[in-house]
Amino acid sequence: MSCDPPSSSRATRASPRDAVEAPPGYRALVVVALSPLAFALVFACWTLFAVLGVELRRDLALGGVAFAVLLSTPMLAGALASLPMARLARSHGGRRVMLGCLLLICPFLWWIGHAQHYAEFLLAGLGLGLGAGSLAAGLVYVAELGPARHAGLALGLYAAGMVGAGLGYLLLPLISQAYGWRTAPLLYLLPVGLVAGLLWLFAEDRDPLPPVNDPMDDEEAPPPRPSWRAHTARLARRLADWSPWRLALPYAFFFGAFLALALWLPGHLAARFELSLQGAALRAIPFTLAVGAGQVLGGWLADHRDFRSLRWWICAFVLICLFLLSYPPFELRIEGTQGPLSWHYAAPLWGFLGLLVPMGVAMGVGQGSLMRLIHRDHAGDMALVGGLSLTLGGLFAALLPPVFVLGSEWLGLSTAGFMFLYAALVVCMLVMLADHARHRPRPE
Repeated sequence: MSCDPPSSSRATRASPRDAVEAPPGYRALVVVALSPLAFALVFACWTLFAVLGVELRRDLALGGVAFAVLLSTPMLAGALASLPMARLARSHGGRRVMLGCLLLICPFLWWIGHAQHYAEFLLAGLGLGLGAGSLAAGLVYVAELGPARHAGLALGLYAAGMVGAGLGYLLLPLISQAYGWRTAPLLYLLPVGLVAGLLWLFAEDRDPLPPVNDPMDDEEAPPPRPSWRAHTARLARRLADWSPWRLALPYAFFFGAFLALALWLPGHLAARFELSLQGAALRAIPFTLAVGAGQVLGGWLADHRDFRSLRWWICAFVLICLFLLSYPPFELRIEGTQGPLSWHYAAPLWGFLGLLVPMGVAMGVGQGSLMRLIHRDHAGDMALVGGLSLTLGGLFAALLPPVFVLGSEWLGLSTAGFMFLYAALVVCMLVMLADHARHRPRPE
């Protein structure tokens, strides 16, 4: 029997693999263009409660803690959904999962516009949090189908969708003033549906690879698929290893801190500098834009160099900024020889923003470079490590709004949130230092 047919069949079977390994250029372009739009819309939906806070607190008679819990609900649900949705995107395609998650949040947007009770808003917030599945699926989608040579830049452009929080700051006050605050979530249905339609029309999933079997063994049964117990045990063993956590922990700090600050800043600026909530939201936009620009810059830099040491410098710079932002207004009184001397300190608005914006750039560079390092070290398992990073970041972000409020009430300081972030970053850096010392090569 001639061996030509088997070899030709092997060549035929190999061609789909080659096509997958080298996707057409338009596919990468569509991925890089549409995925950040979905990311931005999810973030814009998450800022609904923060920017509409005055109306919500007035109509529902909410206290500070109850409102902070409302802000946390989307992030909590998003954290719990991130890892499963990332794994689902790995097996069924990122486009399908992103499309499903975008369509899933539409009824909850409609519900927010008609809800009357606090429990209804909590349930709607949990539903909005399921949109984080789109973030995790998009991360896997971009990592798989984005341009390989510029993976860091593609991931940075994708994560720059965080500027969607700034989009909410800009549009929601205008919509609320013109049509009432209940109309704002309803008008978000149009762009969400539009981006979902674009994903359905133009984006493509990676084609599943056909099984490669020898034609002489056609009568053999295919190998059985692993059971869910075996799959769960493998996932548990993978999570028990320290390597997925090494880069996920610092990324989670930057991601979670940005999420919490994006929701907390409008109210903090309004209370501290006696601004309207709309004016405070507009002044918080530079912070979100700075983080988005830093994401792109960090990813682009990490494409050209191994920026593992950069995280130390980024953490140190953010730590200094948080230390300075933690200072509340105070008055210093000294008994001098000619009488008492007093000095009053209160950071002006321009000085506060002058610290906040550079810190935002640094946080963005940290996120962009860390995600590129995660892709470099775990390219074959981005669903696990990337999903783990988003899960940890979401859980940290969900914890922060209640902690900010409780800290302010217990300490009586409006800057307690920055103090807590400062302490959390110190703990994160100590964990990084312990990991570095454990893996340092010993001299022989």
